Amino acid sequence: MRALVTGGAGFIGSHLVDALAARGDRVLALDDLSSGRRENLARACDAGAELLEGSVTDEAALAEAFERGRPELVFHLAAQIDVRRSVSDPAFDLDVNAGATIKLLERARVAGVARFVFASTGGAIYGEGEGRDLPLPEDSDCRPDAPYGQSKYAAEGYLGLYRRLHGLATIALRLGNVYGPRQDPHGEAGVVAIFCNALREGRLPRVFGDGEQTRDYVYAADVVGAFVTAAERGGAGPYNIGTGVETSVIDLGRRIAAAFDREFEFEPAPARLGEIQRISIDPSLAGRELGWAAGQDLDRGLAITADWFRGD
Repeated sequence: MRALVTGGAGFIGSHLVDALAARGDRVLALDDLSSGRRENLARACDAGAELLEGSVTDEAALAEAFERGRPELVFHLAAQIDVRRSVSDPAFDLDVNAGATIKLLERARVAGVARFVFASTGGAIYGEGEGRDLPLPEDSDCRPDAPYGQSKYAAEGYLGLYRRLHGLATIALRLGNVYGPRQDPHGEAGVVAIFCNALREGRLPRVFGDGEQTRDYVYAADVVGAFVTAAERGGAGPYNIGTGVETSVIDLGRRIAAAFDREFEFEPAPARLGEIQRISIDPSLAGRELGWAAGQDLDRGLAITADWFRGD
């Protein structure tokens, strides 16, 4: 199959490109390298994948991607993921997360793409889980607390529209908190990468508030499996791609510290305004309709991630 992966040099995208190239697909990764890295694709490029440097907001880059790649499958992972940036510049956030998705959908329609799989978000779409019956299924109320979640929700709406209006096979995957090797510890990074980097450098990780905030942590390779399975089996979605298990920041820190063979000590910091306190997402629909389930044990996944940060 011929596949286009937007955000293909990024954390999750590069793992997906690896998997597609390994099974023999012809893969073109489109990435503006604002956060993705060329080196993430070294192995995939050796296996025949290609990298096109460009932004999903740039019509010329999209035109070249579809002309060069002639994709049968589109995996759309490129996004503006900085929640703080979304609050300070919601128009920019909307342009990247919803506007670019519309541009890709239209090109996919014209090109006769067989399947369009979109990386959405779990927690940011559902909003605060405190006081709700966790884990949240897909038919839960969507209450985004930041423009980032709202723009992803808007993009999901256009996926549904293109399915109804044009018959384009679109699928949205609502990802939990993804962690694993290649995650950048800088910028708007995941807490696993931030903690691993601090422990590697001998610094105390910062814990905001009481550290009892919970998230649903899902391993990158399991997420890649969800993308591949969704492209193969279809379905409309949206599908939650998580574990359904809440893990607190403090518990996570202890587990990561154990992977570094040390006790978890941290620097306390004031609670962050507007931070979600509790969330987990119910993956059972993905299990029933896609046959997907997260397989990686959290402690083992954290150990693999710690080894990668140490360069082991």
